[in-house]
Amino acid sequence: MNTARIVVLVIALGAGGVAAYLASGFDNKPAPALPVAEKLPTVEVLIAKNDIQLGQAVKPEDLQWQSWPAATASSAFIRRDNRPEAQTQIAGSIARVPLMQGEPIREQKLVKAEGSGFMAAILPSGMRAVSTEISAETGAGGFILPNDRVDIVLTRRLKNPDNNNGATGGNDLVLSEVLLTNIRVLAIDQAPKEKDGQNAVVGKTVTLELKPDQVATLSAARQGGSLTLALRSIVDANAVDGTPEDQAIKRPGGVNVIRYGVQARQLTSQK
Repeated sequence: MNTARIVVLVIALGAGGVAAYLASGFDNKPAPALPVAEKLPTVEVLIAKNDIQLGQAVKPEDLQWQSWPAATASSAFIRRDNRPEAQTQIAGSIARVPLMQGEPIREQKLVKAEGSGFMAAILPSGMRAVSTEISAETGAGGFILPNDRVDIVLTRRLKNPDNNNGATGGNDLVLSEVLLTNIRVLAIDQAPKEKDGQNAVVGKTVTLELKPDQVATLSAARQGGSLTLALRSIVDANAVDGTPEDQAIKRPGGVNVIRYGVQARQLTSQK
């Protein structure tokens, strides 16, 4: 082995030793300490342990206490430090709206039945629950659900006096008018069914939330024609409800008259 190779080998061994020494020094050096995360203050709030359906009586096992960041705990939440017995106190209340699993309980969404039925318990003061018959054709194809808002359309068929043969048919007059607007649906039968992947309710009877004067209007209309429910958009929930004359914005025309299957003219009643 010549001198040059010996020198190269010695240099290589020396470099390897230096590298090994430096590496062992880094391995023995303690890792820098991570900053300790500051623990946010929490409170225990009462939440729904399971999904609670509209009209369901709440049981103690449907509720549980859950830690919640104190900074985001609403004053409407039920806190354990204020009401430690709330889980048993609320038992027996009826859900006025559906409650999702994990949702904090608010007493505004519950009502005590006090011996009354569910419908009487959820009705606001001064309102009435009235039922009327519908079909899939007159009930928006079964896609109207409780708490939806609807317009009620009255359709009447009047015999044309010019029709001398006494038969009903194309010569009769068909009149349609919006009877009530923005009416809340309380219930549709009691038979939820799946339709096209959506939770639809196909029923024969709808229960509506009405004012006393609207009850009389609806009762009289049922004797004079057929009723159709027109489903309203959810963004219209805060619109004025009542009869078309109660609306802040007047719509042109009150009654559509249809002759021979087409609209013939429109009767207006503007004040």
